[in-house]
Amino acid sequence: MGLMRLFYYKYLNSDVIKGFDRYKYSSQDTSPFSNYVMHPFWGWLVQFLPRWLAPNLLTVTGFLCLVVNALLAVYFDPEMYASSAEYSQFPAIPAGFWLASAALGFISHTLDGMDGKQARRTGTGSPVGELLDHGLDSWTTLLYPMIAHAVFGRGRFGVDPGRLYLIYLAVMGQFYLSHWEKYVTGVLFLPWGYDLSQVALVGLYLATYVLGTDFWQDFAIGDFTYPDIAVAVVYGGFWTLCVPLTIYNVAKAFRAGTNRKSGLVASVEPLAAAFLLLASSAAWAYYSPNNVLHASPRLFFTAFGTVFTNITCRLIVSQMSQTRCELFNTLGCLYCLTVAGLLLRRSSLQFELACLGCLTVVAVVAHLHYWCCVVRQMLDHFGLRAFVIVDKGVKAK
Repeated sequence: MGLMRLFYYKYLNSDVIKGFDRYKYSSQDTSPFSNYVMHPFWGWLVQFLPRWLAPNLLTVTGFLCLVVNALLAVYFDPEMYASSAEYSQFPAIPAGFWLASAALGFISHTLDGMDGKQARRTGTGSPVGELLDHGLDSWTTLLYPMIAHAVFGRGRFGVDPGRLYLIYLAVMGQFYLSHWEKYVTGVLFLPWGYDLSQVALVGLYLATYVLGTDFWQDFAIGDFTYPDIAVAVVYGGFWTLCVPLTIYNVAKAFRAGTNRKSGLVASVEPLAAAFLLLASSAAWAYYSPNNVLHASPRLFFTAFGTVFTNITCRLIVSQMSQTRCELFNTLGCLYCLTVAGLLLRRSSLQFELACLGCLTVVAVVAHLHYWCCVVRQMLDHFGLRAFVIVDKGVKAK
């Protein structure tokens, strides 16, 4: 009981709680693939679920599938070299891993698509479910690229950590801009690429299971490798679709007078914390005296991705409660100060890795504490339980 009391800290003030009481979900999904393929599939599949099954259980189970998949990738490919043709000294990843990755990816994506439909089917939709869903989704932006990278590895025909960092910026940037867009406009414009990318990843893992990783260690078209094409698709989608459409929707809301924040300054405030993280992580990635990104990429991305997740979750809380988002994030400032200290001190690789490890642990523990406390506080406020459907009119203990 004493340990559980640690998760009874109240991060949300009364204004935020009142904002959640007024919250109404609003979204637009114009993707033909999502509307004509995925949603009908999920709608058919959800009919086979028992009505006592809580939607939040689907959400968390889907997320845990990705966590298991990522841990398997770390176990079989700790240095991120296993699939690289020119680094044959590293043991190859077992073929069964790709089949497991395809299964776990498919289950995760399916459960993520079914949780909302199960909530509407059982009449248990609430702001808590959306908060939990989108909060965990923000952390999956760390996991997806890390798992997919195992297909290609590093080297001439792979993806070195510097390029992988750029992919992370595009994936996380798209997710953050979607929720910043909702913060300003009040509408979540669902991206076209999400469902397509999930199906593509499952297909990639199945193809790797059948063809082997050596298939990707070659040129695809002319002098372009398969990772070259993947990076082009990710970045092309981010700069030609995500960024222009976000700017268009925000500008449209301002012209129509439907923007939820008064003034440009209040609207762009949430971008400050994200920009600070971007600037400090880029400085660390490319100006580290010991090239720490290449020395320990998994640890680097875990620290960076977890801080990003905390910043994004706080933005989600602000946009759902219609309260002003904080200008700076505590974990983001700690990250920035750590980077500044290491770049100025120019210490040994061992010391830099030790600082990176400590920062990673602090970020993960701090974010887990924040998220568990926020979800628990919201559950108590609405009289709900996380994984049990509570009868209407009956308050949870």
